[in-house]
Amino acid sequence: MALPVQRQATYWGIALAVFLVVMYALGNVILPFILGGAIAYCLDPIADRLERLGLSRVMSVAGITLVAVLVFVLLFLLVIPTLIRQTTQLINTAPALFEQLQTWLTAKFPQIMEDNSTIRQQLLAIGQAIQAKGGDFFNGVLSSAVSLINIVVLLVVVPVVAFYLLLDWDHMVAEVDDLLPRDHAPVIRSICADIDRTLASFIRGQGTVCLVMGTFYAVGLMSVGLNFGLVVGAIAGLITFIPYVGALVGGVLAIGLAIFQFWGDPFWIGAVIAIFAVGQFLEGNIVTPRLVGKSVGLHPVWLIFALSIFGAMFGFVGLLVAVPVAAMIGVVTRFAITKYKESLLYQGVGDPD
Repeated sequence: MALPVQRQATYWGIALAVFLVVMYALGNVILPFILGGAIAYCLDPIADRLERLGLSRVMSVAGITLVAVLVFVLLFLLVIPTLIRQTTQLINTAPALFEQLQTWLTAKFPQIMEDNSTIRQQLLAIGQAIQAKGGDFFNGVLSSAVSLINIVVLLVVVPVVAFYLLLDWDHMVAEVDDLLPRDHAPVIRSICADIDRTLASFIRGQGTVCLVMGTFYAVGLMSVGLNFGLVVGAIAGLITFIPYVGALVGGVLAIGLAIFQFWGDPFWIGAVIAIFAVGQFLEGNIVTPRLVGKSVGLHPVWLIFALSIFGAMFGFVGLLVAVPVAAMIGVVTRFAITKYKESLLYQGVGDPD
């Protein structure tokens, strides 16, 4: 005999509250396990495909791990140092860029760029603020990253956690399924399947889109000789998961830098504009439709809201879990709305006229 609905709601509410309190109390301690779980989740389809090709689970996971280690080593040796160097240079160059903008505005609009004008003072203040705050922020990110993801966690714990989770992924899913309450198991499986489809479309698909577009923008901008092209490409690719925002922010930054660097040579400025125009075409018509699909079910405003809330509440860990949790909440909310529209509360009990 099933438990009454009120008692079930009480038990589930208590379990959820305990889970949230434990997660909040653990804080950064669970960071390597979150990272390892995310990596295992993203790589599980590859391991399953290798198994279907005839490899054992152990051999599949071992092969994936070897390739991942090689890719990480190459990134650590070739890309990350350049990215850090260009970011530091961009922050330090910001006052000079704003000074050049001030000079150009003075030549074109001398009446609004007098010594005591508001625009002139604001430009100087913005440049100095970027140099001061940007340097502090960048150093803070690096120091916090070093404190949160130290060398041992980065090189040992996360790969080990990811390896074992990936190795036992299918077994763990089966064990969790066996623990589901029998009365609710079909509904929970259906909801989890929807969550998995949403996460697969967004996390795996959109993550690949971010990587592809960031690489495209970075390589394209560096090929035309734009200073800080790698940083601009990384920024544009990182926020590509928010439609149009990545290309808009990266495009404005790249075109602004191109105007200062290639002033008087419209060909290269046009080349930078063309890179982002081609990137937007490829993203909207080829890359995103193939890797993500047409319907993910996550509105950009909901994503920004989730990132803001979870980042403020849980810090770096919150930013990592914001998108998956937002996807789960979205799926559960859609399920609840469907049930509400099927209920008497929505449909009413009176006879139609």
